[in-house]
Amino acid sequence: MRIVIFDMDGTLVDTGEDIAISVNHVRAVNHGLPPVPTERIVEWINLPVRNLPQLFYETPAYEDRDRKLFESHYHRQCIQNVRAYDGIEATLAALRERNVNLAVATNAPSTFARRILAHVGLADYFTMIEGPDTAGASKPDPAMLVKILSQTGFRHGKHRGWMVGDNAKDLEAARAAGINAVFCTWGFGDCISEKTYIERPEILLDIIQY
Repeated sequence: MRIVIFDMDGTLVDTGEDIAISVNHVRAVNHGLPPVPTERIVEWINLPVRNLPQLFYETPAYEDRDRKLFESHYHRQCIQNVRAYDGIEATLAALRERNVNLAVATNAPSTFARRILAHVGLADYFTMIEGPDTAGASKPDPAMLVKILSQTGFRHGKHRGWMVGDNAKDLEAARAAGINAVFCTWGFGDCISEKTYIERPEILLDIIQY
């Protein structure tokens, strides 16, 4: 068996604009703060160490009103501008034709992930779509990956697995779960030193061999 687990934001789909619109909505409505450019918000999200409520809303911790307003707004917003990256769907189709198991492990809530992936026509490629709400922890904790590997019958030493992502948290989770890490350079994260990286989705087909 072979399995490839994908991150979502910045790996499968570009969600940056919609995330920024919802964050800026909360900034304006709840805090009277001016909007922040999409590029800055994406940069904040992908910092290795960050306090997002402080960066987003200038509060030391998430307030319930901010979380609730973001989630209600993002539920509508998350499918307005999202797009799959070029080459992603063709790569997923080719992997499925080769009988490779496909799954998603995202730090976004799974309800948003399913809605987004369904909207761009990718949801049906995946046997599992996991978020911290369903697995109990966010990456770099490997809980999502461990759950996916367990439920698909993965056995270390017998089967082969890969985690594909655009962030150091994805790579750390892969190593903790005992599978291979692949860094994609087109995503939100800065390019980092990584033995295995891909500049286009289709290159993954050369890596996932029998």
